[in-house]
Amino acid sequence: MPKTAAKPTKPPKPTAAELDLLRVIWRLGSSTVKDVHQEQLRERPDLAYATVLRLMQVMHAKGLLFRDESQRSHVYAAAHERDALQTNLLRDLIQKAFAGSGKDLVLAALSEHVSAKEREEIRRFLKEDARKENGNE
Repeated sequence: MPKTAAKPTKPPKPTAAELDLLRVIWRLGSSTVKDVHQEQLRERPDLAYATVLRLMQVMHAKGLLFRDESQRSHVYAAAHERDALQTNLLRDLIQKAFAGSGKDLVLAALSEHVSAKEREEIRRFLKEDARKENGNE
């Protein structure tokens, strides 16, 4: 599959609209503009095809998407794994909003944005992580 766009070492920062489209592409896998547009119409029935096309072209130019031009309908794929992009965005958020403190980010998130079920999952994760750290796997 011939793809265009160089893969930069550090993923560029997507806008909110670009991140929405990336979520669709991560979920669907390689997709045409039509595929992405149809999926987005479920949440945004007023979204124009031309808007999705233009945004995906911009994302390709920024290095967020690869584009396979070997077929009549170009096929786009995410140029970066979701985890890598999220880690990069999180690192920037911690630096900008929390003066580099991961602890402050976690405390802010826990104070307002975490359900009881998520808190229990976090507790289990921390216990498991502590066991691994102590060599008690």
